[in-house]
Amino acid sequence: MRFLDGEPVVQQKVEAIAHMWEDFANIKLAFDDDPNAEIRVSFTLGAGSWSYLGTDALTIPKNMPTMNYGWLHPNTPTQEYHRVVLHEFGHALAARRYGIQTKGITLLPIGGVAQLERMPEDPKQELWVALAGPLVNVVIAAGLAAYLTIAQRWSFLSTSNLTSGGLLERLLIVNIMLVLFNLIPAFPMDGGRVVRALLATRLEYTRATQIAASLGQALAFVFGFIGLLVNPMLLFIALFVWIGAAQESSLVQMKSSLEGIPVSRAMLTEFDVISPTDRLSRAVDLLLKGYQADFPVVDADGKVVGILTKQDLIRGLRENGETSLVSYAMTKDFNTADSNQMLDQVSACLRSGDCGTIPVLHNGDLVGMLTMENIGEFLMVQRALRKYPI
Repeated sequence: MRFLDGEPVVQQKVEAIAHMWEDFANIKLAFDDDPNAEIRVSFTLGAGSWSYLGTDALTIPKNMPTMNYGWLHPNTPTQEYHRVVLHEFGHALAARRYGIQTKGITLLPIGGVAQLERMPEDPKQELWVALAGPLVNVVIAAGLAAYLTIAQRWSFLSTSNLTSGGLLERLLIVNIMLVLFNLIPAFPMDGGRVVRALLATRLEYTRATQIAASLGQALAFVFGFIGLLVNPMLLFIALFVWIGAAQESSLVQMKSSLEGIPVSRAMLTEFDVISPTDRLSRAVDLLLKGYQADFPVVDADGKVVGILTKQDLIRGLRENGETSLVSYAMTKDFNTADSNQMLDQVSACLRSGDCGTIPVLHNGDLVGMLTMENIGEFLMVQRALRKYPI
């Protein structure tokens, strides 16, 4: 691991907390200035708090961070950091047990969300992944309760709250609240996934998701109504729950609609390619004259050697000018798809945000390009054809 920036005192705190996971996750972390470090930590203010985990960190350019903690400063309470990160790593480690990568961990004002590559299709596995986070808080709360019992300090229950009382008493209250909040039966909280997993043992997965999402949106309506009368914070939670339930339902429906359909049916077949020896000025001309934003880079042998995205192009123009070669600006680490792959598998990569465009190959030859826009247009056409069959 390597720190790209940040105050030394903050770096020391992060390193100490990171080493704690060596006792639980069967990993060893080495902090040094190695330019090839697999995990690179930044503290860019205003950029939010997120992280790439597992093999995903290996796909990020070596000069870019794989973790950012934009809210950390020397006076950030250590217990708050532990609370959120321990909870989310519970999900990440449980998902890894079933061979699922964790794309990142987003820290929100009301907690954190572990962004998994996918949820397990086996309801029992999804149930364990969903419960893993709250179980971490249950273990912490049980340990604190045991200590407080031995120390005969149970009087805190009538006098302590989140802003007063001793540190251990407040930590116990926070962990109990986290368990209760996360088990609310509504997406994107863990309780919503627990409900879906239980329903999926009896119902088809898409139907189970629709029922769980509807339950979540009903609860969001209740939270919103109570928020208008009592606490405005509930309005924010209601919006968070409503959007999360809608997104989960739409994603599962889209995945179901794409199952069994090959990439070749939705891919673009008319597109421009560029050579690694072309100047960026050629890419500018192609960008301005048409609809294409990302260009596959093909060498003289017809092999795809990179992708020049619009972001790559703008950065190359800003740093080296339009006479610079495409090979200096293009992205060399990219994903490809086979024309016979199923759309639901490839769309997961596109939705993750790691790749906006995927070259499609057939027997090693470039035959198409695939974007989420293509997939959306394909789905609209399919829905129209189902409504008005020929």
